[in-house]
This record gives sequence, C-alpha cells and structure tokens, in this order.
Amino acid sequence: MGFQLVPVEDNDLLQFKMDMQEAFQKGYEESFGLIEAEILPEKEIDQSLNAQNSFAYKALVDGNMVGGAIVIINPETQHNHLDFLFVKYGIQSKGVGKAMWNQIEKQHPDTKVWETCTPYFEKRNIHFYVNKCGFHIVSYLNHKCPDPDMPDDFIGDHDEGMFVFQKQM
Repeated sequence: MGFQLVPVEDNDLLQFKMDMQEAFQKGYEESFGLIEAEILPEKEIDQSLNAQNSFAYKALVDGNMVGGAIVIINPETQHNHLDFLFVKYGIQSKGVGKAMWNQIEKQHPDTKVWETCTPYFEKRNIHFYVNKCGFHIVSYLNHKCPDPDMPDDFIGDHDEGMFVFQKQM
C-alpha cells in the first residue's frame, strides 16, 4: 500500500468533509438503522478546522484520498486532541486508520498526552483506540455526568453518551 498522510489543501476540503460525513453517517446507521438527520453537521467539522492550532490531514493510498484526521495541538502543554479521524466508508479494516494514527504520532513527537472521544455505540472505534492505538478510557460523559469544559450540545440527542480516551506518550 502506497500510504501517505499529508495536509489537506483548500481544493480537498469539499471531498474531505463529504467523506467524513458519510463515514460518520454510515457508522451510526449500521448501529441504529437509516436516519434522516445528519449525524455530523458541516459546522462541527468547520469548528475543528478553524480552531487555533488545528491541523487537518488527508490519508492517501496510491494517490487516492481514503480518510483523514483533524488534530488540535497545544504548543504550551502538549496535551493534544484528536478531534476527528475517519476512514472512507467501504475501506475500513484495511490498516488505513492505524497507519494514519502512527503517522500523526510521528508528526507531533512532542506530544505528552493525546485525547479523543467517541460515541458509546461505536464499538469499532472503541476497539481501534484501545486495542490498536494504546488509548485508555478515562471517562464516560452523558447528560447525567457532563463535562463542564464541553459545550452543552456535546453529548447530542442521545442519553447514552461518549467515551473519552487518553494516551500518555
């Protein structure tokens, strides 16, 4: 596999967002069935893309975009956040996600702690972060136990919540 992880360019953004939205939508629908609502609105992607110290990467295999990620780097604390990581729908379980994560770690070697989160129902993501990437579940957020540092709508419409993961480097 001719794998590369490179910065997203302006002319990639539309496809990058569409592929990310499709991956999140299909992941949800595989657990709960078809839904009219948009699981990942573009405004949430844009918030990450426009955040201070945000880096967006696209994963290429043989020159074709097959996934991507958005990370937020805190240069002072090096407590960094993986906002989004996705593999294009239909390409999962081929090592692309792990290759992306390995490259992200290499591109940000000063990181002390990585943090990310995923919805409770995303068994594939939970397996990936814990068993493939070395993260640990550090908290479980829901409407009864929210994180005061997160926006009010972070949990979303589902009471089931989100797992928060950290990886000490």
